Amino acid sequence: MPSLNSWAYLFLKGSTSSMQATNLLILLLGFGVLAFYLGRGRSLAIAAPLGGIRKLHSLPSYYGMHAALWCALPSLFLLGLWLMFDESVINSLVIGSVAADIAPIDTATYNLLLNKVANLADGILPRKGQTESILAASDHMQSLRVISSWSLTALLLALSTAGLFWGWSKTASDFRARPAVEKVMQNLLLACACLAIFTTLGIVLSVLFESIQFFRSVPIYDFVFGLEWSPQTAIREDQVGSSGSFGAVPLFVGTLLVSAVAMVVAVPVGLMSAIYLAEYASKNVRNYAKPALEVLAGIPTVVYGFFAALTVAPFLRDLGSSFGLTVSSESALAAGGVMGIMIIPFISSLADDVITAVPQSMRDGSLAMGATKSETVRRVVIPAALPGIVGGIMLAVSRAIGETMIVVMAAGMAAKLTANPLESVTTVTVQIVTLLTGDQEFDSPKTLAAFALGLMLFTVTLLLNIFALHIVKKYREQYE
Repeated sequence: MPSLNSWAYLFLKGSTSSMQATNLLILLLGFGVLAFYLGRGRSLAIAAPLGGIRKLHSLPSYYGMHAALWCALPSLFLLGLWLMFDESVINSLVIGSVAADIAPIDTATYNLLLNKVANLADGILPRKGQTESILAASDHMQSLRVISSWSLTALLLALSTAGLFWGWSKTASDFRARPAVEKVMQNLLLACACLAIFTTLGIVLSVLFESIQFFRSVPIYDFVFGLEWSPQTAIREDQVGSSGSFGAVPLFVGTLLVSAVAMVVAVPVGLMSAIYLAEYASKNVRNYAKPALEVLAGIPTVVYGFFAALTVAPFLRDLGSSFGLTVSSESALAAGGVMGIMIIPFISSLADDVITAVPQSMRDGSLAMGATKSETVRRVVIPAALPGIVGGIMLAVSRAIGETMIVVMAAGMAAKLTANPLESVTTVTVQIVTLLTGDQEFDSPKTLAAFALGLMLFTVTLLLNIFALHIVKKYREQYE
């Protein structure tokens, strides 16, 4: 017969799903809306006998917003902290009661034990055949989850109610609600900006630390300038291939080759399409052609991969055979060409927007001086829009460098050092996915090589962004 904790857990999981994080968030937002209308209504009630809202320091909406912020923000902050530490605290309490029977307990044993207890608590594993300590731990986990969920709900409701009452009670004719609300919103915007910065910093540091671990095993010179890539390492020293080759030059060359083919396709087509749509096309043509062109950006990359592998690659192979050329069934030309089609909207859409944003007075002045339409576009419009065009091209280059699925399906996974687009190559992103696929140990050079490749990819993208910013700054100073 199930214990009381089991019934409570099943009841919570099945009948009271509104206590989960998403529903709690919706509940808090509803409390915030209620607080807004209560605060706003109280300000209007205060202003009525005084002669109207002109007697208030701030508009009624600011009083409502002040009450809503006090009602929702503290509760949201508590919800975030609770969700961050709830699972780890429960796991520590549960495993602590079981780990006493297993001494010493290492990381692998801890994770295995934790997964077994969690699966039992979730009903994934049968209880029959399990030890008494494991069953007790699963029941304990269920009870802790029940206590945690109800405690969180009660605390959030109490905190939201207290915040609503506090914000509502602060409403008065001389209360400076607008500065208070604007100060809170300013701090929220600052927190969001800091969160983005710290997230970027965390990503960079995590990749950097793992890359340092890799370079302790493989010299950085051999990685950056090595000409052979074979990261397969054996588990035992007596096995064949116990030391792999980590020369990343074939990967860099393959990435540049595929990206170059893609940009050769995308830049002329995208830029010319943008010029036509912005300067020459009629309004009716533009209304249909621009959305049709941007549909390319919504097609999944796996569909492009199928198209490249099943249509473009065989077509190029047959076409090459008719001219006496040997074209691989998986080639950089097929992958790069299809990738170029995929990133055309990145260039055309941004270039069209910046060309359209060029002041009409510049065009009128050029035409008034006797220049033709094409001369105005080439010598006035394009130079004025060059910062935005360069930005779009750099975005497209970054997109091409980071593409994986098309390369896997159409260019292959062979790390060849070649500049021939008719042969199969591989890229940095494909190898990162390959190295991190399946169960891996993050203490071997084979797995850590993925982080080194990620660091190199990040460095190249950063340099491209710096170059784009330099071009934008140079031409903005010239045309503004």
